[in-house]
Amino acid sequence: MASTPNPLPSCSSSTIRNDPTDDPTDDPDIKSESQSDYDPYLIDNFEPGDPANPKNWSNAKRWYLTMLSGLLVLNATFASSSRIFTNLRDEFHMSEKVGILTLSLFVCGYCVGPILWGPLSEQYGRRPLFIYPFFVYAWFMVGGALAQNTASVLIFRFLGGTFAAAPLTNSGALIADVWDAGMRGKALAVFTVAPFAGPALGPTAAGFIGDHISWRWLFWILAAFAAVCEILIIFTIPETYKPVLLARKAKEKRLETQDDRYYAPIEREQTNLMERLESVVIRPFVILFHEPMLIALTLYMSFVYGCLYLLFTAYPIVFTQAHGFSAGISGLMFLPIPIGGAIAVVLYVLYYNPKYEEEARRCEPRPVPPEFRLEMVFIAGPLFAASFFWFAWTSFPHLSYWGPLLSGLLMGFSIQFIFLGLFNYIVDAYLAVAASALASSTVVRSMFGAAFPLFAPDLYEALDTRWASSLLGFVAILMIPIPFVLNKYGRFLRRKSRFCPYNEEDEAPKEKKKENSPA
Repeated sequence: MASTPNPLPSCSSSTIRNDPTDDPTDDPDIKSESQSDYDPYLIDNFEPGDPANPKNWSNAKRWYLTMLSGLLVLNATFASSSRIFTNLRDEFHMSEKVGILTLSLFVCGYCVGPILWGPLSEQYGRRPLFIYPFFVYAWFMVGGALAQNTASVLIFRFLGGTFAAAPLTNSGALIADVWDAGMRGKALAVFTVAPFAGPALGPTAAGFIGDHISWRWLFWILAAFAAVCEILIIFTIPETYKPVLLARKAKEKRLETQDDRYYAPIEREQTNLMERLESVVIRPFVILFHEPMLIALTLYMSFVYGCLYLLFTAYPIVFTQAHGFSAGISGLMFLPIPIGGAIAVVLYVLYYNPKYEEEARRCEPRPVPPEFRLEMVFIAGPLFAASFFWFAWTSFPHLSYWGPLLSGLLMGFSIQFIFLGLFNYIVDAYLAVAASALASSTVVRSMFGAAFPLFAPDLYEALDTRWASSLLGFVAILMIPIPFVLNKYGRFLRRKSRFCPYNEEDEAPKEKKKENSPA
């Protein structure tokens, strides 16, 4: 591996504490005063080897839930990128901008959904928030298939995206519920292929459907796909949220002993749902706007995400207009993107994750500095910029389509690495408020994903294909320094932060402090 200009920080520069997700008492939302003293009636943890604890389930069951979570995200993102502008424009006499709204409004739903489904899952558990929103999402796809005018298509797309965001919000939480810290990185790496595979597969299916049968069949297929997933959810996804499972154990204990004094922390919460919603809606953006480091990370991830959705406009210009491919064949050109992402995941699992585990052993008992996660982004940032220049200057009609086609491999590879590195950095750096930090980042990222396809036609018409794609490459070059700056100054910024106010003295075990003290 090539050396980087700024060496990765050592363990001594760490400013975060250990992962709190394995201990429910670290969750500020479910703390109660009685937890500070021993309470024989408080059920706040599982007994060793308890089969009710998701982390004690078999590896086969946990990997099944991981893959099913990925399938649900694939379903949602597949629907988001199903490009049917031309067919709708012909039937409903839409303008091009209104046609693109059928894509953008679905992604706009991703801005609203996380704000709703995240706090609701923390109130009622993961399982209900998979079952009910996905059921409603399936019916909105049926509504799209039966739509008779432009307004109804646009409304059903927006509402469909809002309810499809439930697995986007809760699937990662489910994975955190069932895996311990050692395996969570591998599970999330495999899982994160789905958000990029879906957008790549959507145009392919939509293109072939639009070439041969009515566009309405696309909605019927999406509805059928959602119905199959709904059946799998109902019959195979159990509850995994620890506070809810502990509440069930407390209820069973009350029934078993006929003693109503047994309780779980979540049963004594004083906040109601509206207060929780208000906190979750406001808090993520308070954190975002007070954290320059989080703003920079969010802008980088949002730009990359927006570029991915912009390709749904750029690819048809290059492959349909310039090379004369049908919509279906043009959709196949997206397939190298998820293939490149899969290659990145394999490299992550075989090289970067073992390297991280080795560093974690070396740093014990302190956590690995968040900056260690940025090594893969040092490489991915320049590759992402290079992929757009590759796509731009091989897109001439007289050149082989293999040139722009293969640029998708590099693009998918670099996108996957950027997201893996920055996503993990946010979780590590903002560990105590990671859910809120990721929620604000998701909303902003979805805004970019919705907006980029809207201006893409004007951009490519004004500059032509070569310079429009090159402009994106130049902006990507401007983003390259972000991980390098964070690698050098991240420790200082985190020490100044209101939301990760830990220092190495706070992290050091008390026994170590005594050993190193002058006394």
